[in-house]
Amino acid sequence: MKKIYLAGFDVFRPDAVQYGRQLKTLCEKYGFEGLYPLDNAAPKTLTTLELARWIYHANIALIEEADILMANLNVFRGAEPDSGTVFEVGYATALKKPVWVYTDQARSLVEQVAVHKAPGTRSYVDTQGYTVEDFGLNLNLMIACSAHVVVGSAEDCLQEIGLG
Repeated sequence: MKKIYLAGFDVFRPDAVQYGRQLKTLCEKYGFEGLYPLDNAAPKTLTTLELARWIYHANIALIEEADILMANLNVFRGAEPDSGTVFEVGYATALKKPVWVYTDQARSLVEQVAVHKAPGTRSYVDTQGYTVEDFGLNLNLMIACSAHVVVGSAEDCLQEIGLG
């Protein structure tokens, strides 16, 4: 049975452990074993910094154990996906593991965040004046060009993985 690392900001939900169980049950439904970051139990004696490092190493170990990484890349605390999740996507990509991501956002980045065209150019800019990628992609090109992107839910993504 292939193992899927379940990346995402879901670990910050108030019901994160229960939600992780639901994700793992969905994985089983499609013939996979889910590896959820909160499956690991940290020692109680760690300082705050030691705990952060322990979590990092535990999650890296789970990604290395997994055959596939599946990530929730819905927006989190702003207009972009969770930075920790994006790191995990990049790490799995560097390991040459198949990466699947899901988002409920089908609109292009320009449609999501651009506010106007920059004067005298073809570029779109955001509220701070920074250029917004205009490739018609719903995620940053570094994600969209390295992962299988599914517009939909975790279950929609698992269905696509099963078909792939």
